[in-house]
Amino acid sequence: MSSNAPLLIAASAVNLKGRSCLTLKDFSSDEIKKLLWMSGDLKHRIKHEKEYLPLLRGKSLAMIFEKRSTRTRMSTETGFALLGGHPCFLTSQDIHLGVNESSTDTARVLSGLCDIVLARVYNHSTLEELHKEASIPIINGLSDLFHPIQILADFLTLQEHYGSLSGLTVSWIGDGNNVLHSFMMTAAKLGVHLKIATPKGYEPEKSIVQEAQRLSKQHGTQLVLTSDPMEAAHGTNVLVTDTWVSMGQEEEKKKRLKDFQGYQITMQTGSVAKPDWTFLHCLPRKMEEVDDQVFYSSRSLVFPEAENRKWTIMVSE
Repeated sequence: MSSNAPLLIAASAVNLKGRSCLTLKDFSSDEIKKLLWMSGDLKHRIKHEKEYLPLLRGKSLAMIFEKRSTRTRMSTETGFALLGGHPCFLTSQDIHLGVNESSTDTARVLSGLCDIVLARVYNHSTLEELHKEASIPIINGLSDLFHPIQILADFLTLQEHYGSLSGLTVSWIGDGNNVLHSFMMTAAKLGVHLKIATPKGYEPEKSIVQEAQRLSKQHGTQLVLTSDPMEAAHGTNVLVTDTWVSMGQEEEKKKRLKDFQGYQITMQTGSVAKPDWTFLHCLPRKMEEVDDQVFYSSRSLVFPEAENRKWTIMVSE
């Protein structure tokens, strides 16, 4: 496919075997492009060409879930199994990181029992400790700081829809959370401009803003931070939002709903975007974040985006 040609050139010279993925901050432009190319290639060969590719036959995956998730669990289990591997799901009932057993000991034990670990955790420091002590790759299934596997799915979805990523503008309207942080560590490396609107007091982490500014300057892209949703939406290709109340923030719900008034994405928000604008949301979605008219419209790519979690997690493994 012609849209993949530049990615194919970049992919050929990059070796990612055995790499952990805690954050896409650690990955170069060519490495991210290779991950996207491999995802698209696997999707085409398995879904459309009906090829059987048991690339992970005999391999096992430990899935540590401190936080529940439909998409992360299903995409990881089905993706790993499609490649011939055996996923093992571990909830907080099965494994208490740092409680019944230290993260250090858990990392060393799992290194002898499986070939890779995907961990969905509350604190990013837990992933860093697992990575430090394990002799096998550690994949971030979500932490308080980053959600790299989600952003790979998002960019694969946009690449499929627009044919190319370079030159697109993505506008984030919502909380300065882990998903936004991963966008900020990735967009410039793919030639994507990023506009961010967050309410005052809900901005992304300062250190991540500084790194994003450095990346934007290095790659010649635009980075805009504002508290005005319409300013962020103006002239954009893609409107993106996420939950305003993440797991663990339930006690803040009333205050957050008040602070985020005016941030719901509607057709009025899209009226100042480019004519070809689309919408992304990593799900699950609440009505206050985006109305039905946008969410279920032809502009919404949320369900292809959810499916692409499977194809991108397969290359992370």
